[in-house]
Amino acid sequence: MAKVIISCAITGGIHTPTMSDALPITPEQIAEESIAAAKAGAAIIHLHARRPEDGHPTGDPDVFARFLPVIKQRTDAVINLTTGGSLTMPVQERIAAAHRFQPEICSLNMGSMNFALFPVAGKITEWKYPWEKDYIANSDDYVFRNSFRDIAYMFETLGGMGTKYEHECYDLSHLYTLAHFIDRGLIKPPFFVQMVFGILGGVGAHLENLVFMKETADRLFGKESYKWSVLAAGRHQMPFITQAALLGGHVRVGLEDSLYIGRGELATSNAQQVEKIKRILAELGHEPATPAEAREMLGLKGADRTLI
Repeated sequence: MAKVIISCAITGGIHTPTMSDALPITPEQIAEESIAAAKAGAAIIHLHARRPEDGHPTGDPDVFARFLPVIKQRTDAVINLTTGGSLTMPVQERIAAAHRFQPEICSLNMGSMNFALFPVAGKITEWKYPWEKDYIANSDDYVFRNSFRDIAYMFETLGGMGTKYEHECYDLSHLYTLAHFIDRGLIKPPFFVQMVFGILGGVGAHLENLVFMKETADRLFGKESYKWSVLAAGRHQMPFITQAALLGGHVRVGLEDSLYIGRGELATSNAQQVEKIKRILAELGHEPATPAEAREMLGLKGADRTLI
């Protein structure tokens, strides 16, 4: 049976508390959701932090410090820290937690892009917290900045820690940017490419796009140099990552990427999404990779060499 790495992105920095009561906000909620997702079969837990009082995204390492040790103590999952943070954070804030805790792996967005969720704002009449409406409505003017200089700065700042990267590619051009940094000698195989589909401003969730992205990555990097995974936003999540698994890819679920478990049905937890994709993978003849197997596949340094 083929082993598939299941990543679970627990809370993210895009969705807001009004959109789902299941979205974890406090350090305690993030820890419990992470532990449950790991028990359900997620080998990698991808983490952002939020201000516990109102759920606003934060890059403050002190907030991360309230849940990271708990997750490490109670699971063997690979802890993956964001360097994306949120669309409104400067790059220095976005990488602060990764710099402090030196995780086994952290996300790294491979290009700038429009990143929008503003159509949702018109569908919500009452918000739990004052910050939410403007944060979502103003995303029609957000540019998620990841310039060549920004990316190089992240490599320079996080270099020497042994941390590897989940290279998030939201469009074809991001693969070419990744190839540029490989040519500069800043990325060594095996590396991990997370192809992202269905974000308004990024590549659409169509099978033809997935096939072309994968073929382009093979041409640029060579099939043996990298592992690839797919995440899809919103309603595309489960059907699209199932298509990716059929093509030999790894998969990512979680409330960062979609708040739903089925058509019109909000998910009750991150673990519910992990359990669903695990059932689908079993029907396809696959089984979830363990954290140890994920570490081996991705060439990670091990949890004992982090500062969590």
